[in-house]
Amino acid sequence: MSKPLEGVRVLDLSHVIAGPLASFYLAQMGAEVVKIEPPNGGEVMRTSKNPSEGDTPTAFVAMNAGKRSLALDIRTPEGAEMVRSLALTADVFIENFRPGVVARYGLDFESIKAIKPDIVYCSISGYGQTGEWSGRGAYDHVVQALTGMMMMSGEHPDAPPLKVGFPVIDVAVGMLGSLSIVSALHRRARDGAGQYIDASMVQASLMLMYPAASAFLTDGTEPRRIGNRGYTGSPAADTYPCLDGWLAVAANTPQQFRKLAATLGLEALCEDARALDLEAFNAPGRGFVIPRDAEYVIGRLRAAFASHKAADLETRLNAAGVPAARVRRLGEFLRETDGSDCVGLPDFRFSQQHEVRTRGLGFSCADDGGPSARGAEALGQSTQALLAEIGVGAEAVAALARAGVVRSAPAAPAASLTGKAAAIA
Repeated sequence: MSKPLEGVRVLDLSHVIAGPLASFYLAQMGAEVVKIEPPNGGEVMRTSKNPSEGDTPTAFVAMNAGKRSLALDIRTPEGAEMVRSLALTADVFIENFRPGVVARYGLDFESIKAIKPDIVYCSISGYGQTGEWSGRGAYDHVVQALTGMMMMSGEHPDAPPLKVGFPVIDVAVGMLGSLSIVSALHRRARDGAGQYIDASMVQASLMLMYPAASAFLTDGTEPRRIGNRGYTGSPAADTYPCLDGWLAVAANTPQQFRKLAATLGLEALCEDARALDLEAFNAPGRGFVIPRDAEYVIGRLRAAFASHKAADLETRLNAAGVPAARVRRLGEFLRETDGSDCVGLPDFRFSQQHEVRTRGLGFSCADDGGPSARGAEALGQSTQALLAEIGVGAEAVAALARAGVVRSAPAAPAASLTGKAAAIA
């Protein structure tokens, strides 16, 4: 079964998370991604404390499976020239250095466009390619601090800033980068025109906070810190302690609130004028629950939840039509869903020295050809084959390797998928 991006070649000079995740999407959708890395050790994500993983540790494989590895030093004239030669064969060029860095080596958009006018070129950075801050370095938690994300998390206005517990902005800019590249490829197929894409962590952060950012830009409304409460403001859209843990519940509408109240034995709240705006609560049509005394309602709910088990309420409330979930750790959720029918999740398994598993790309397509059949290559595994395409012979590659310009690793047996993924590939 064909994959949607078969026939597309990508030159990827990116490293760490954001850029490699963007090109990982393209690789898993069928593109040939050539990952260009420094010959002395490769990119930083190859670093591993587990010798058994070699230079393809789990974190690296998870974002680079299905790509080819070309190890050369773009800082040398020979290395940069070989990248330009390969660019003649490419459809997409990705880099995530600080603005201005790749221009030193003649690998910026204008230089690549001069030899490949229809190239789709994507630069990923912290602050974008223009502006006074564009030259600053950026890490996920720093951008969370800058853009207000840290101050949106936390229980009350005076609480310390609190970051999201994983590199959410890095992941988001990788997703948005891949979306922009696929859109540009579609335009190129239609109009024959290339494209320059400026994807930044700042832009991705604002998209993650899109409703709040739009509200402030439109009418100056500063977002409130709502902790673990739901976005609607309903007192029954919150996370409550139970006998055996915590339960997140979303009884946003009057209909949902009535079902929640019945489950908890709090039916009287639905007629309590102190608790709720009863006119809004009983009005025809759709709307959210509006409390009159939110602390009173929350106190009644908190006392009721505290006398029940979270796991039991999760089952009962969902059966009644009220969204609810017991708070789990990531590993607990993944163990629970592994091999069960409760959630339909892809199962990508990449074979290296060890099997690396992921849950796919965040979506499933009926006819996408399945996951890539290859894991991540060793550093420089495709160097000789790729340079042969541009007329660099084996002896010349060996000489370049001795000079430290390239690194050529021996070809390894093709890594393959195992288990469930093999069955659908």
